[in-house]
Order: sequence, then structure tokens, then C-alpha cells
Amino acid sequence: MTPRIRGWRYEVPRFDAPDEPVGFVVDPRGAIDTVVDDDVIRQSLLLLISTRPGERVMRPLYGCDLNQLAFSPNDDTTAGLAIHFVRQAVARWEPRVDVLRVDASRDDEDPTRLGITLNYRIKATQQADQVTVPIALQGEMGP
Repeated sequence: MTPRIRGWRYEVPRFDAPDEPVGFVVDPRGAIDTVVDDDVIRQSLLLLISTRPGERVMRPLYGCDLNQLAFSPNDDTTAGLAIHFVRQAVARWEPRVDVLRVDASRDDEDPTRLGITLNYRIKATQQADQVTVPIALQGEMGP
């Protein structure tokens, strides 16, 4: 089956390989490696969620406002804001998916970490998938 869409493979900072260099992945022949179909969309979602608005030169509004939560307490209000920011960014910048659910919860092992899970369906294939993104919070710990 021929791929519908193809994109360059890259490591998304903090999510794919936190200890590896960030950037494009080179295949064994020395060319930039590629991903196809659903993996292109997954990569795009991770990039969108990890980008702060203002980081992209020609698209200053592109990104997700999760960085605003960096000094917030790890409580239900912060989790609600994280859910809102992710829903808002995906609705605006990723028309290839339908958001099924977004959830955020405190990490049981690290109370400074908030885990955000995005469940989505790819419109073209009706394939459901999910991405989980941890964010570090420096504020007071919630109850």
C-alpha cells in the first residue's frame, strides 16, 4: 500500500528520546529518515504540544500554552488549564484529527510532574491513538 502522507522523522524534545540529540533522524545511508501516514500525525501532535507560542518565526501563534503552567501548583485547576490548552491548540492547528478525550493527572511517583494524555482519531483512517506528555511544574504541590 502506498503511503498517503510522508514527513521527515525527527526526535521531539523531552518526549521521544530525552537523552538523545534533538532534531532530524538520519537513516543508515546518511539521508534524512522519513515517517508515513499515522506516524506523521503523531509526530505533528507532539511537536505542536511541545512548541511554545512565539517560537516559530513565521507562525508566532503556533503552539500550545502549556509553558504558562510552569510555576503553577500541581492541582485540579492546573490540570484543567492543561486540558484546555491542549484542546485549544489541537483544534486550531491539527485539522487531521478529532479529539476524543484529553485528561491530565498528577504523576504518582513525582508530584512535580503532570501527565497529559490526548486520545484522538485520525479523520482519514478513523484510527484511534493516544499521546501522553509529561510536563514539569515548579509551583507548590497540591493536596
